[in-house]
Amino acid sequence: MEKELKAFQKLIVWQRANSLTLTIYRASEKFPKHEIFEITSQIRRAAVSIESNIAEGYALGTAPNYLRHLNISTGSLAEMECQTEIAHDLHYLDDKDYAHLTELARETGYLLSRLKAGIERNTSKKP
Repeated sequence: MEKELKAFQKLIVWQRANSLTLTIYRASEKFPKHEIFEITSQIRRAAVSIESNIAEGYALGTAPNYLRHLNISTGSLAEMECQTEIAHDLHYLDDKDYAHLTELARETGYLLSRLKAGIERNTSKKP
């Protein structure tokens, strides 16, 4: 049985953020067990926050609310990127996983910035 996509799931930025979250979860399974309540939990929560705020902002429906949530997503993306650097420096992430996560993060960040710019451009138009 195929489930119908919710409106926010049709957004390419949400799809990319979801891929990033799933990749973070898979990669962080290899982190040391003593990190489960530290960087493992933190990096996962940051990744989930990216896509969750895209969905929440979309659902709220107004440009100011949407932009606020997209800004939170952008902040969570930066947090996740920082934690990815730390995990790589500590050799919790191998070079291949690090490169893949870095590329997904770049794509997600680009899409977030384009979406924010589009919303700002549309809301600043005079009637």
